[in-house]
Amino acid sequence: MRLPLLVIPAALLTSLPVQSQVRVGIEEATIAELHAAMQRGTLSCRRLVSGYLARIDAYDKNGPAINAIVRVNPAALATADSLDRRFAREGLIGPLHCIPAIVKENFETIDMPTSAGSLALAEWQPTRDAFQVRKLREAGAIVLAKSNMAEWAFSPYETVSSVLPGYTRNPYALDRVTAGSSGGTAAAVAAGFGAIGLGTDTGNSIRGPSAHQALVGMRSTMGLTSRMGVVPLFLSQDIAGPMTRTVEDNARIFQVIAGEDPDDAVTVAARGRVVPRYADSLRRDGLRGARIGVLRVAFESSSLDAEVAQVFAQAVADLRLAGATVIDTVVVPVLDSIRRLQTGGGCSPFKYDLETYLASVASARPPVKTVDDIVRSGKMHPTVQRRLEQARDVTENPSQSSGCISREAYRAALRVAVLRLMDSQRLDALAYPTWSNPPRKIGDLNTPHGDNSQVFSPSTGFPAITVPMGYTRGILPAGLQLMGRPWSEGTLYRLAFAFEQSTRHRRPPASVPPLDLPTR
Repeated sequence: MRLPLLVIPAALLTSLPVQSQVRVGIEEATIAELHAAMQRGTLSCRRLVSGYLARIDAYDKNGPAINAIVRVNPAALATADSLDRRFAREGLIGPLHCIPAIVKENFETIDMPTSAGSLALAEWQPTRDAFQVRKLREAGAIVLAKSNMAEWAFSPYETVSSVLPGYTRNPYALDRVTAGSSGGTAAAVAAGFGAIGLGTDTGNSIRGPSAHQALVGMRSTMGLTSRMGVVPLFLSQDIAGPMTRTVEDNARIFQVIAGEDPDDAVTVAARGRVVPRYADSLRRDGLRGARIGVLRVAFESSSLDAEVAQVFAQAVADLRLAGATVIDTVVVPVLDSIRRLQTGGGCSPFKYDLETYLASVASARPPVKTVDDIVRSGKMHPTVQRRLEQARDVTENPSQSSGCISREAYRAALRVAVLRLMDSQRLDALAYPTWSNPPRKIGDLNTPHGDNSQVFSPSTGFPAITVPMGYTRGILPAGLQLMGRPWSEGTLYRLAFAFEQSTRHRRPPASVPPLDLPTR
């Protein structure tokens, strides 16, 4: 059944206070600022949640029609009231007390359906929270809404699905894409529909949408964060993680979600590793003495946009002004030979990974069990039909596929080569533009996309963060990507925070201006 266009239950809207209003900038407020206001007694949890709900009502399907929200949590205000009562007794109950979160539609949520953007799963109700969702709630956060995504997380280029009519729009330019697949989360956080967001990244999908919407997005070291309860695309590369308006908020979320999860075997790599206190990395002088290499092979091509190149050149200059030594250019040794290791044909693990996942949640009775079920249902956006049909016809287990085996050999060699480069130059990070081109116009799949995120971080499993580095065409955000060694998230937060604080590129989109906040 198609989801309703108006996603805010009427009961929530009618319960919003109508007393005299006061201006509070929740659309750009940080976690620390919101908590400080609560501790001063000038902001309640209900008032905060009501304010975000009012913004969603005014701007998501109305006004500029950002179209980022699939559904709002009908229990949001009741949860806010409960947190206000606890705050009166105990104060802040956790590091994310009453922080409203936007969660991508492929995370399982115990109180809302999870569709992965597909009508084939539109009303499927999981019986658990995804690990990262549970961690947010345990820290005091409120899951305010579920966000639109590229169906099954297939597309890094645009955010369109069969559960929500129309495209999600970039709030910086309403005729532009949000990238994919976590474009709904990015647009919602950028537009001030919530304070923080969760997305997923198989090749691009946290970092790309974050760059397109002037956000900070972290793709962690493979094994440091759990994917339990997230509908998979390719488990060998899937990551889930935070998308925020500031580096500090990103680190606060990451602190909550990082670490081993017995229900996700990949996190056994984190066993015995002490998760550092990432807040200690947030130093304004964090670039002083750092060594950063410009990885031009990651982004230079004939289609590189001149304005992106100019903005990146300024970002490199700003890194140097803030005290970093920037080595321009660094080269990954024997990269061409490494690329030739992928000789075994294609590797398509989607069918195997998805069907394994659907079998694992059988007790929650998902309406489909196989990719063939999805194809036969006809419940899909036309843009994904061919890919689903191709996935249905895959017969090889990834562990036995010559293409997947050769891909793993390539990835192992690339890890060694990248570490060799970083060791030889004593580098803290590699730098490149997150995208080489501005956000495309909606519906345009012909002009160069410029996605630079697919290769180095996903293929090595090493962490990467994107942070705003400026604008092209006057209004279109561009992101600086910093990639580090495995388990170096603290270093990446240090570098990104210092760059953010010295440049201050983030600015709110004009299409979604501030609204008055209810007085209680």
